Amino acid sequence: MDPNLPPVSGTAEDMPRNILFVAYPDVSLLDLAGPQTVFWAASNYARARGMAGYRCLTASYAGGTMSSVEGTVMQTQSLCEWDPRVIDTVIVPGSPDILQVARNSAPLIAWLHTVSGSVRRVASVCSGAFLLAYAGLLDGKRATTHWAMLDRFRELFPTVDLDPEAIFVQQQNLWTSAGVTTGIDLALAMVEADYGHEVALNAAKELAVYMKRPGGQPQLSEILISQSRQVPLFETLHLWIVQNLSRQALGVEQLAEHVGMSPRNFARVYKEKTGRTPAKGVEHFRMEAARRLLQDPARPIDQISRECGFGSEERMRVAFQRHFGLSPSEYRLKVNR
Repeated sequence: MDPNLPPVSGTAEDMPRNILFVAYPDVSLLDLAGPQTVFWAASNYARARGMAGYRCLTASYAGGTMSSVEGTVMQTQSLCEWDPRVIDTVIVPGSPDILQVARNSAPLIAWLHTVSGSVRRVASVCSGAFLLAYAGLLDGKRATTHWAMLDRFRELFPTVDLDPEAIFVQQQNLWTSAGVTTGIDLALAMVEADYGHEVALNAAKELAVYMKRPGGQPQLSEILISQSRQVPLFETLHLWIVQNLSRQALGVEQLAEHVGMSPRNFARVYKEKTGRTPAKGVEHFRMEAARRLLQDPARPIDQISRECGFGSEERMRVAFQRHFGLSPSEYRLKVNR
């Protein structure tokens, strides 16, 4: 046992919360370091205000040096040295070679199965969800993982209620997040749950990231999708649309004027480059914004419809039914369950 560990007795108010990050050969460095940095930044702010904060520890099953898939070498403690009673949260990062990792990690998977009943939270980042699933922790529960591995996950773990869109999911004491940087969003959500909005907000400011992307937000945003289609001609336009969604008048004439093209030529080129009409493009941006705002159960749906430029709750309802087969209120229930 680490001689620097706090005694088992005490309260959450006067003891730092031990966050144990699980390392293994070829672990993804950002999956591990991103959330670690969130907890470090939150601790700096919390401790300056008399709160206990966090203590981040990196451990592998056998301990010793461990190399990330990117080539960074880290020193780890042994998981077996730890009394689960002093661990607050276990976080399992992912790896591009997670299936190979799983084949070589039977003792680690068994440890995860055992420790899950003793610690307050168990979480995964990216493909780390595969290790939680192999440990039997996700059976019958809602979870998520990296968008590129969704099909393989479904094949291997059909009893898991896999959410293909959420950037992170909380089910009781189990948390899973999607690809790589979403571990930062997951960690910010944990900080907010532990120490409140102010501490999480200031941790986000320290990292210069958004505070915070809701868990049900799509893994791939419309802005990212549009950029991946290699249409730099319209990148500035798309950012302008996102910033002006409350305007109902975002028709061909307004959009064409913004990029200095005639309406007819703009409509033709936009469809050719993006595969969508301008009207469909705007609607997709409105839908993404509405989905994000619906994460807040206190925000009225009619207010969201106005903020996103639908004009009325009925028009937003029709759009949601067309895209998802759900009304906005049904969608809200689904992502907030």
